[in-house]
Amino acid sequence: MSTVLVVNSGSSSFKYQLIDMDTEQMLATGLVERIGEASGRSVHTIPWDAVPSVERSNAPQTTERILPIPDHTAGFRVMLEAFETHGPSLSRHPLGAVGHRVVHGGKRFFEATVVTNLVKINIEELAELAPLHNPANLQGIEAAQRAFPDVPHVAVFDTAFHQTLPPAAYSYAIDAKLAAKHRLRKYGFHGTSHKFVSEEAAKFLYRPLGELNQIVLHLGNGASVSAIEGGRSVETSMGLTPLEGLVMGTRSGDLDPAVLIHLHRRAGMSFDDLDTLLNRKSGILGMAGVGDMRDLQERSDAGDEVAAAAFDVYTHRIKGYIGNYMAQLGRVDVISFTAGVGENSPEVRAAALSGLEAFGIRLSDERNEERSRDPRRISTDDSEVDVLVVPTNEELEIARQTLAVL
Repeated sequence: MSTVLVVNSGSSSFKYQLIDMDTEQMLATGLVERIGEASGRSVHTIPWDAVPSVERSNAPQTTERILPIPDHTAGFRVMLEAFETHGPSLSRHPLGAVGHRVVHGGKRFFEATVVTNLVKINIEELAELAPLHNPANLQGIEAAQRAFPDVPHVAVFDTAFHQTLPPAAYSYAIDAKLAAKHRLRKYGFHGTSHKFVSEEAAKFLYRPLGELNQIVLHLGNGASVSAIEGGRSVETSMGLTPLEGLVMGTRSGDLDPAVLIHLHRRAGMSFDDLDTLLNRKSGILGMAGVGDMRDLQERSDAGDEVAAAAFDVYTHRIKGYIGNYMAQLGRVDVISFTAGVGENSPEVRAAALSGLEAFGIRLSDERNEERSRDPRRISTDDSEVDVLVVPTNEELEIARQTLAVL
């Protein structure tokens, strides 16, 4: 039971990690993509420091294959071939379980759950709340079950951690009967990341999780922020879908709903057009023409005023949520930045916290500029609020929850 395979499945790809839960070391990681296209791609990587020398082949640390991969079942066969050919051997590291990321669990799933036929039916029914994610997650589960029929499979839901939100936080101020009929409420996402980072922050500070009030900022291409009181999520920025909240790479975040009505009436945009606009053509991409924060900062540093304005909008929204959640919590002990942008952009961190010194938040310029893959403090020694950078590890969190539920 000590080895867990973690699977994160999309509609035309899936990522995987093999983790030894005795040491919590990653034994292998990989990506199978372009499923269903004429030419698929498989990448398999082994960190040599985690694998005994007797199990290492003469192959490179990272191997790549280009070949037809007609469906997810074929993709899992390609993955198994990579393990067999390049290691680590699944006979030496027999699987105890497979953990699956599932984006939307609605209010039915509040913890990791062993996959049964009824669970799969529920995941399929919840697809109306996450049409781009849940069907793909279910495809991955069923393909993995065919590949590993004798191993328990566990679904870990992005929304589960936020099931502790109080009604005042998750309710939308619309007709109550309509909201109940169509399950309209805030669910929140990135739950595995927010849970992992909040627990790692408590470990880093050598303080009990139960006594900390925390704000966690998960800033990647998708971005969300949560208020965590004693280890429980009490507020979060994403809502019914992952569209609400912060400005993201291609998503708008918070928006006056009347904008959609106006665009439908005046610009003749259909509902599909509006969906594409807000999810794929907005955010920093919509404002500045680039969807990657690194490109945005490079253009801003070069004097591009449009890019600089987009950066300001992005960080202004983050600062507003920090202030909101400080008020909701009443007292904040620690603020943690995580994910691609949060871990790697000192400029975003500095701009998001600029001017908050009166609230006991004092950033160290020198510490903020440091680069490291380890959790670290970036606030000054006299800061009343500890500001941390905590690298997230959603795969490890999924593996931990998978093992725990079994």
